Amino acid sequence: MDREEKYGAHNYAPLPVVLARGEGVKVWDVDGKSYFDFLSAYSAVNQGHCHPRLVEVASKQLRTLALTSRAFYNHALGEYQEFITKLFGYDKVLPMNTGVEACETAIKLARRWAYDVKGVARYQAKVVFAQNNFMGRSMTAVSASTDPESYGGFGPYLPGLEKIPYNDLAAVERAISDPNTAAFMVEPIQGEAGVIVPTPGYLKGVRDLCTKHNVLFICDEVQTGLGRTGKMLCVYHEEGVRPDIITLGKALSGGMYPVSAVLCDDPIMLTIKAGQHCSTYGGNPLGVTIAKEAVQIIIDEKLSEKAEHLGKIFMENLKKLPKDVVSEVRGKGLFCAMVINENVNAYDVCLKLRDNGLLAKNTHVKNIRLAPPLIITEQQLNEAMEIITKTINSFK
Repeated sequence: MDREEKYGAHNYAPLPVVLARGEGVKVWDVDGKSYFDFLSAYSAVNQGHCHPRLVEVASKQLRTLALTSRAFYNHALGEYQEFITKLFGYDKVLPMNTGVEACETAIKLARRWAYDVKGVARYQAKVVFAQNNFMGRSMTAVSASTDPESYGGFGPYLPGLEKIPYNDLAAVERAISDPNTAAFMVEPIQGEAGVIVPTPGYLKGVRDLCTKHNVLFICDEVQTGLGRTGKMLCVYHEEGVRPDIITLGKALSGGMYPVSAVLCDDPIMLTIKAGQHCSTYGGNPLGVTIAKEAVQIIIDEKLSEKAEHLGKIFMENLKKLPKDVVSEVRGKGLFCAMVINENVNAYDVCLKLRDNGLLAKNTHVKNIRLAPPLIITEQQLNEAMEIITKTINSFK
């Protein structure tokens, strides 16, 4: 920790615990103490730490070929592209590395589609975002943000971005009725904002409004996708909702290696031609081999179904916590959050959880996300719930 403080940038404020090993739902610090991991690297390790199948395919691929760049074809990319597009029902996939890269790519695609297909005047396209969104901290991401910690002091900002209230269909219609609108981009559940779950019908309403106004519906599933909320994609919780563009990341690699993806159909994807968008590492043999196996594990081990079942049990127990400490609980599947009362410091709660053997991290001061690896068993979940209950009761 002292070395990081002295030699590293101070762009994070980690919980004071130094991790050295992980397996399944648990991690161990340098002193050998074990903890339940209830952050899952922001849902990147849905499959659990060091899943043996991922270790095996990664090791095998590392011994043969890791990177070619996209200047050449490689033996693994086409197979992965066929697999993931058929699984999610889209014509094409554009592989990238990180979640924010996938989201940036989606915005570029939407703007290009607006000019080439919709007929928006050159460089007049607008993209609409929900307030309190989080897609990373690139310049585009902070330009779309309403969090002063993200955007403060980094202007001037990217033009052509509008922010409206989340979970407000009337606001969506007002914003996207502008004929220059290329897309509306939204998280189906807002994670960094504190696991904010929209009212039933919101996503279907967004889909219908975007269709009505010839606007692309971009769904940011980087954190909510791949089983976390009880479905392979969070949008699957509502019937008849098919976004025009889906972004994936985090659990797409099972925590092994940065892999992200943008999925859409030909009229959108093929607006970008050779040389107009690239990534040296995007689509590399190591990354796509890991990604294919990571998704197959979710299918084979029925992790979406497991998240749905255990999530209901978890939420029922969280709702029993004393209201004078936890004012509200929110969530879907194993994507949950506690809202800590004003008279209690949420960071102190995280420190106490750590002391008691469970790792979680507060966001936006008062919200504590609780998102274990989806491979967690019911017995392990009950053990973790005992730690959470003991910790919360200590603040009464």
